[in-house]
Amino acid sequence: MSKTIVFIHGAWMTPLCWDKFSDYFTAKGFACHAPAWPQMDRPVAELRSDPPPELGKLGISEIVAHYEQFIRNLPEAPVIIGHSFGGLITQLLMDRGLGSAAVGISPVGPKGVLPFYPSAIRATLPILLTPFGWNRFIPQTFEGFRYGFVQNLPEAEARKVYETYCVPAVGRIFFQAATALFHNILKVDFANAKRAPLLLIAGSEDHAVPEAEVRVNLSRYQRHPAAAALTDFKTFGGRMHYLIGQPGWEEIAGYIERWLESRGVVK
Repeated sequence: MSKTIVFIHGAWMTPLCWDKFSDYFTAKGFACHAPAWPQMDRPVAELRSDPPPELGKLGISEIVAHYEQFIRNLPEAPVIIGHSFGGLITQLLMDRGLGSAAVGISPVGPKGVLPFYPSAIRATLPILLTPFGWNRFIPQTFEGFRYGFVQNLPEAEARKVYETYCVPAVGRIFFQAATALFHNILKVDFANAKRAPLLLIAGSEDHAVPEAEVRVNLSRYQRHPAAAALTDFKTFGGRMHYLIGQPGWEEIAGYIERWLESRGVVK
């Protein structure tokens, strides 16, 4: 029975985005960890004004290796919970045999899950069109952030989320995701029946990772009976990409807690 959780943030965010979930699960008796991506363990203002140049070279493999080392140093196998690109990283870690359970919240899909949906293209195209974006730490505009994360929030609330949490994104990971068919950096063995149980969560109003994309992610596991038995899915209506922080996030945290109990991961 695991009482440890590792939260993994996605692009445009830092570990601060997990504060609500971390407080929730800490109050339930879990030991919660939310380590930053490499070189991103610094304040939001600093990442905006003076980002480390090494961030331009950061890719998915380096991020996965960073979390693998962190998790292997823990005293017990944790529950791994990731959002957006963190949900992709969660699946890659799970495929390596890490974790007692895994949750991908609006997860970017592994290789074989094509992200070619109109809203997702609109949300990521500015990055892919950035000159030399492969080697850059790319700022996000408020308009771009609002469309991708919080399009249904009133402008004042959306701007508060933007100012509190949003940092530039590592460009390389978007290029790696867009070209996933041509390399194995994002490859997951969907038939792997030795890995931990996985819950995939989608938001019905998500622009960045649409519900349809998460359902395709699910279907890749469902093709294999043994892996399908280890994989669950839940859609939350009216939720945007920022479903880990928008009003009503408690419902999602509570659902995850009950799912962990149903899977026998915690009592």
